[in-house]
Amino acid sequence: MTAVYADLLGDDDPTGSGVGQQAMISSLVPRIYERIWRPLLAPLLMAGRRDERAMALEMLAIGPGDSVLDVGCGPGNFTRAFARASGDGLVVGLDASRSMLDQAAREANPPNVRYVRGDAAALPFPDATFDAVCCFAALYFIERPLQAIDEIVRVLAPGGRVALLASVSRGPLPAGAVDAVVRRASGTRIFSRDELTDALADRGLTRIDQRVAGFAQFVSASA
Repeated sequence: MTAVYADLLGDDDPTGSGVGQQAMISSLVPRIYERIWRPLLAPLLMAGRRDERAMALEMLAIGPGDSVLDVGCGPGNFTRAFARASGDGLVVGLDASRSMLDQAAREANPPNVRYVRGDAAALPFPDATFDAVCCFAALYFIERPLQAIDEIVRVLAPGGRVALLASVSRGPLPAGAVDAVVRRASGTRIFSRDELTDALADRGLTRIDQRVAGFAQFVSASA
């Protein structure tokens, strides 16, 4: 069915000014993101891995009736998969990009999908709302990523699951030095090996697991 989205930002735009962030709000990238952009670039960053959607579903362990939030949902390519897994559970895709959400609304969405234009660092949902929260390939573009993690943990229900896919620093150079260069050139934040796992632990999450593939890290945890 054709979906619409609620725009809670209006003229506000939390998107950064880097090349990567600006690409996500362009008119072209959202149209090619799911079928060209991500299939080509993701394996390069993840050392050839092409199973990120399956990994998200495994990490989130979505069951029938579960409520799911997809933070930085883009054109909804993962949101729709989560909706199918949750049956009649409510699945919400949130993004700051109008053009991404316009594309998401044009796709064939299951009836239990809703889209919201909002800020990942100020989620417009009550505490303990969702059984599962995903943020794949978006955290490194968010201007305030640790505040976004605060919000992800806040809206997670007791026993809920979190799944993150983000960048990770590899090699001999300090993570801070790598991040300074890459972020200045592209707007993409490079996280250190322990930055996200420590952040989740500091916020009380448990069963934290990290898998590194190339320059990407898959991190899961439970409330």
